Amino acid sequence: MKESGQPGLSFPPLGLHDVDLGVYAWFLEHRTVDFAAVAAAAGVDEEEARRSIGRLLAAHLLAPGTGGPDTYFALSPETASAQLAAPVEARIRSEQQRLAEVRAELDRFLPAYFQRGGQSATLQVLENVQEVRDLLNRASRHCRSEVMSAQPGGGARNPEAMEEALERDRSMLNRGIRLRTLYHHTARFNGPSQAYVSAASALGAQYRTVYDLFGRLIVFDHELAFIQAQNNEFGAVVIREASTVAYLCEIFERTWDLAKPFADAVDDGLEEVSREIHQTIIQLLAAGLKDETIARRLGMSLRTARRHIANIMQEFDAGSRFQAGVIAAERGLLDVGVNDPDEDPADGAAAGD
Repeated sequence: MKESGQPGLSFPPLGLHDVDLGVYAWFLEHRTVDFAAVAAAAGVDEEEARRSIGRLLAAHLLAPGTGGPDTYFALSPETASAQLAAPVEARIRSEQQRLAEVRAELDRFLPAYFQRGGQSATLQVLENVQEVRDLLNRASRHCRSEVMSAQPGGGARNPEAMEEALERDRSMLNRGIRLRTLYHHTARFNGPSQAYVSAASALGAQYRTVYDLFGRLIVFDHELAFIQAQNNEFGAVVIREASTVAYLCEIFERTWDLAKPFADAVDDGLEEVSREIHQTIIQLLAAGLKDETIARRLGMSLRTARRHIANIMQEFDAGSRFQAGVIAAERGLLDVGVNDPDEDPADGAAAGD
């Protein structure tokens, strides 16, 4: 591959001062330099007026006149911007061409990569977090219309990952991309998640929560899906096969319809959500699920789940889970509040309407 000898793409700082506005205004009316007049008009001494003229020349807001060494004329800010931007834009075009060449050269290795472990272009396994982040960032940059995601676990995410995700989301929202995210109800009680949702909602993102989520999922443009790799919390499976992606989108849409809007933690009915979590735990207990399973399905820590369970046992004055289930049935608590805990959103998608 050819080496790129291009310099950096950033503009050097212009270093303009407030006083330069007055000096610039003076030159809009005059051409011959009279440092005493310039200084008086700008309210500075003659030495500062000279420095100001130097800054305006460097910023292309002034140009030497044809009447001699002591004449200048003012240029429009648009002209100055175009003159400063021209070399940078040329370098950007050159770098974009270089980037296209690099991608084309590396894409020649894709068939060999996909052959590893029987992978294909429609199913790709990423085994480390850096690979996942790189491909997520690339998918975000190329996204055209919508991103749908499900983030289980009550929103307890790595702060660095959340910061990176917010920057990625902000960039897409500024391009008019629709963002929808599902969390567990427990995310409403998580401070970092509340702050993240509040910031992204203000930019136009949409968030909802449910008591039970089907798993981690991110889908770009109904074409590219990421799900968590089995037995590897840092890995992901990338799916491009159209029917499978459409099925995952259907699961998301059905869950989204059942979920509760989540934008402002202060006004989002935490008491109602808390009651729904409580009701769900009762139903899952009656169904015979273990503490670990209940915690995972509700996106809470095992310690928190066991605290809820202990409170329920005390509330029912029950000596066993079976007895708690009987009491809950007698009180009619197994038939209200949430969907059947054994019902999976995928069941409806598979069976059809």
